Amino acid sequence: METRVAVVALIIESGESVAVVNGILHDYAEHIIGRMGLPYRQKDMNIISIVMDAPHDVISAFSGKLGRVDGVSAKTLYSR
Repeated sequence: METRVAVVALIIESGESVAVVNGILHDYAEHIIGRMGLPYRQKDMNIISIVMDAPHDVISAFSGKLGRVDGVSAKTLYSR
């Protein structure tokens, strides 16, 4: 199956959501190339960027699961 490279950007505004997000990241670890997380303490939020190489449907499912977590916003940018 053809894979694509994508960047998934997350903004986590609820500290209680961090454990749920980490669980989802663990579930998709085989498709994750790397990630960078920045705690923004002044605004009490975390910003995470995740780079993936996976089939489109896997990336979409991953982003969708993250976006349904309370206090989490997720957006995805795909390679061509």
